[in-house]
Amino acid sequence: MISRQEGAALEAIEREAARVGAPLSISGQDWQAREERGRLVFEDGDGLLDLPLPRLVGRHQIENAGAAIAALRASSALKTETAAIETGLGSVDWPARMQRLASGRLPTLLPAGSELWLDGGHNPDGGRAIASTLAELDERSPKPIVMVVGMLNTKDSDGFLEAFAGLAGRVYGVPIGSSTAARSPDEVTSAAERAGLAAESCGSVEEALARISRAAGPTPPRVLITGSLYLAGEALAANGTWPG
Repeated sequence: MISRQEGAALEAIEREAARVGAPLSISGQDWQAREERGRLVFEDGDGLLDLPLPRLVGRHQIENAGAAIAALRASSALKTETAAIETGLGSVDWPARMQRLASGRLPTLLPAGSELWLDGGHNPDGGRAIASTLAELDERSPKPIVMVVGMLNTKDSDGFLEAFAGLAGRVYGVPIGSSTAARSPDEVTSAAERAGLAAESCGSVEEALARISRAAGPTPPRVLITGSLYLAGEALAANGTWPG
């Protein structure tokens, strides 16, 4: 099952599938998933399903859900009832993928009314998906957007951060203690500045949140911790909400 891809990526997948003789089912050709009136509408050759939206946040999760549903419908070994798909969409949990941290220690470091989000995205495509989701949230409920970012030196920091130009008001670069491949906060800050973002370095996530709190204006901010799954793990541990 292939979700929407850029031309070169789709061509590469099609070539490899042809080489090994694997059948392809492609979004927009063999199936499609879309949002209509607050519902997920899935359609393929076997008909149409009217389903609840996935619990996961972001328009890209509709496409991801569509790929999963297409795989279930194509499998002769799995006869999945619609009710089971509905349950799955409503109960799916993916820590550090636009995860709202509404409780725990870290949100208490921000002003009342703030939002704290966590996403382990770390590449340019992930950055664009996260930025799109932040823009959707901002359309529904405008708040100043601030980012706390830690990244590894094996990742394209510039490409990741470019997605947030014109969207985030400030980036706070932080270290990642759990990886020897982590960029320094200053390196993250420099990448953010190259992307046209105001940025400053901090010694920890907690220090960044404290600075954000001190700098907050009358509208509480929407804060995103992002850039690395290593950083996401550290943030969940610091928050006391490590997945169980």
